[in-house]
This record gives sequence, structure tokens and C-alpha cells, in this order.
Amino acid sequence: MLSIAVHLANTPPQLLPAREQMAFTLAMHILLVPFGVALPFITVLMHYRALRRNDPVALLLARRWSAVMAVQFAIGVVTGTVLSLEFGLLWPGMMGRWGDVFGLGFGVEAWAFFLEAVLIAVYLYGWRRLKPWTHWWLAVPLPLTAMLGAFGIVAANSWMNTPQGFDLDSQGNPVNVNVRQAVFTPMFGPEYWHFVVAMFMTAGYVVAGVYAVGWLRGRRDRYHKLGFTVPFTVAAILTPVQAFLGDSAARAVFHKQPTKFAAMEIVWKTDTHVPEYVFGRLNGNGTISGGIKIPQLDSMLAGFKPSTQVTGLTAVSAADRPTPTQATIVHWTFDIMATIGSVLILLALWYAWLWWRHRDLPLNRWFFSCAALAGAACLVTVECGWITTEVGRQPWIVYNNMRVSQAVTSTHASGIWTMFGIVIVVYVAVFAAFLAVVLKMRTRWRMADEGAAMRGAFDPEADTPYGPRGEPVPEEAGAAPRGGSGTTSGGAR
Repeated sequence: MLSIAVHLANTPPQLLPAREQMAFTLAMHILLVPFGVALPFITVLMHYRALRRNDPVALLLARRWSAVMAVQFAIGVVTGTVLSLEFGLLWPGMMGRWGDVFGLGFGVEAWAFFLEAVLIAVYLYGWRRLKPWTHWWLAVPLPLTAMLGAFGIVAANSWMNTPQGFDLDSQGNPVNVNVRQAVFTPMFGPEYWHFVVAMFMTAGYVVAGVYAVGWLRGRRDRYHKLGFTVPFTVAAILTPVQAFLGDSAARAVFHKQPTKFAAMEIVWKTDTHVPEYVFGRLNGNGTISGGIKIPQLDSMLAGFKPSTQVTGLTAVSAADRPTPTQATIVHWTFDIMATIGSVLILLALWYAWLWWRHRDLPLNRWFFSCAALAGAACLVTVECGWITTEVGRQPWIVYNNMRVSQAVTSTHASGIWTMFGIVIVVYVAVFAAFLAVVLKMRTRWRMADEGAAMRGAFDPEADTPYGPRGEPVPEEAGAAPRGGSGTTSGGAR
């Protein structure tokens, strides 16, 4: 606590509210990012299955997921716009000096955002209006634009972690900007693929978790089985891949940001044969309280041998490194992320073993209970990953080039606190509206399914893309079926 008080006493008064507001908005927005990045792919994959296998259940799922995708995108417009404005309003020092160097990433993200909005509109409009395969092909670019948006924002963030592609003049301003080097920094590759796979895993486990809850509540029809199997399989396949990508990203931090790595592993002094602490707390004098100590493991993880030298926090001055409290926060978020990732590997292996044994989903409540929790656990890891990335870079906003305190606005602290309060109210209202709309859609869809079951019919084209708005009008005797002879306009029967 003393280190926090000393740290705050040496910083501008507006720094604390600016950081709190940025942290809050980023933490809220990041909860939507997995669905913006990965839900288009999962939806298009289910749509492909529907057309390939002439499967009306898969078609119904794809249509409903496309509706959720559209609502989520609309909410993301609000939260993402607030974040974009905050970069200029809260951190004018960074944007004013460095915007010409790394601003291309934000430009790429904006163009991807625009293209994704157009493609989502085309996809929604295309239901019942386009030929089945034409409609699907028009949806194929959707996942690519979503990944392009992730490309832009991760490029900007990776530059902040490992800035390059510029020279400094006598006043310390960047000149001779090399855009290619500024985009493809040493941390870009490890950070981008680690981030993208995390988004796909999270979206897959969250979507599958919805249907796992339905299964646990007794809804064991093919609709819930297929809604669970496709996204869960995508997530399970990527889970062991993410373990290798996460290890690669951590090793890149070890080589390119040694002080951040020291904070992640709470290493106080530079040494070899460094032990690994699972959790634990770093004290101001360099001692570690609590946690599980594993001798030499940190050196072996960093360089594959116990003699690997690991840079400690004391290798730089106290003003150029995270405080002990910040290092403890980073260490805990990193360990939580690694622990949940390890548990998800076990869940993926459990799923593979059960599928190999039964060639079908098992009637195992323990498995579905774990699957239902996996989505929430992934959302926790996403939050932990960004905390590790951002807090571990402190006190730098541009690593080794500009401190956070140098970038913050000169606006009075009370004004920022007021704006922060307004942002909280807006975000609570926006997320409440999002949940209300999604729950309303779920209720309508459930009512439609129950009505179809009572009539003994199953027509995935009987509802609109946003859910049923009433009972379907019965076909007159002898009338041609909707969508043309023998097929629906949204897909083959």
C-alpha cells in the first residue's frame, strides 16, 4: 500500500481517473470481442453444414446465430467508439506524438469495421432472398474482415509493446517512419495469433455452453446437440494449439520485454536457476509471500535449461518498472490464465476420449456441467490476458519511449471522474439492453420451437432472422411452397 501511495503522489492527479476509465471501458468491450471476431466463422461453418447436408436444424441455428451476431455488432459499435474517442481525449500526449507512427493499425481496424457492417447487413438481408450457395459465399468474407479488425488493433498494441519503425529527431519526435516495420513488430506475430485463437476458443465455448445448459435442463433434442457439438469441437481443437501459442508469446516477452517478463514471474533479481512461483505475492523488499515454489522451473520455461538467465525487476530503476503491487497483479492474472488454459486442455482431451469411445455425445452430466462453465472461464482468461499485457508494461505507454504520465490529458481530474461516471451509466444501459434483446429472442425462438413441436412440423424458414413475430400463416391447399419449388430460399430442404 505504501508503494501505491508513493507512486500516486509522483503522478498527475488526472492520471488515476484516466486509467480507471480506460481500464473499465476496455474490460467491458473485450467481453464482446470474441463474438465479433469468431462468431461469424462459427455461423458460416454451421451454414455450410446446413447446405452441404441439407440439414434444416443446422440452417435454423445459423439463422439464429446470425441474428445474435448482428445485435452483438451493434453493441460493439457503441463500446468500440467510446474506446476510440478515449485514446484522443485521455491520452493526447501519445496520439499527438506517436499517432503518425502506429495509427495505421487503427485505420485498418476502422476499415475492417466498416466492411464487416456491410457484410453483416448483406448476410441478414440475404435470408429468403438469395440462392442458398450464393448467400453462403457472400458470407465467407465475414470471418476474414473480423480477423482483419483484430489485425489492426493488435498491430497498434504490439507496437506499443515493442515500438520500432522510426527515428527520433533532436526534440525526441519520431521521423523517417517505416510503416511496414511499425506494423510488423517483434511482438506482432506471437500476440496476434495468441489473441485470435483465444477469441475463437472463447466464442466456441460460450456458444456451446448455452446449449450445454439446455442439455442439463432436459432439452436433449438434435437442435441442442448440434448447437453444442459444432462450436465446442472448434474450441476443443484449438485448445491445445493455444497452449503452444501462449508459450511462444510468453517466450517472446522474455526476449523482447524482459522487465514485463520479470513482473509476470515476480523475479526480483537477475539470476540463473530461477524458481517458478505459482501465485504468491511480491513484497517491496523483493521477498515473495505465499504461492507454490517449483525450483529452477522458470529458467527452464524461458530457455529450456536451468542455466538460463532471467532478468529481474531490479535490473532497471524503480521508476522504470512495475511496482511490487503491479507485478503481483500481473503475476496473478498470468497464472490464472495459464491455470484455466491447462484445465481446458483436460476438458478437450476428455471430449476427444468420450467421442472416440462412443462416436456421440455422452450422457454425462459432469462433462456438460464443465462444458457449461468453460465459456465463463474463457472470458476470465481474456480479461486476464489484457491485464497482463497492459499492466505489465507499466510505467510505459510506449515501451521505453513514453510514460503513461507523459501521455495523459491535462483536463482536471474532477472532469474525468464525472465523465467516468457517465460512461459507467451508458455501459450499464447498453449491456442491459443487449441482454434484454438476446433473452427476448431466446424466448421467441423457444416458443416457436414448442409451437412447431405441437403441430408436428419443423420449418426453419417459418421465422424471421430476428426470431418469430407470430404464428406462421398456414399454406393454402395447392399453393406453391415458399421460396420456390422444392427448396427454401435460405437453403435446400
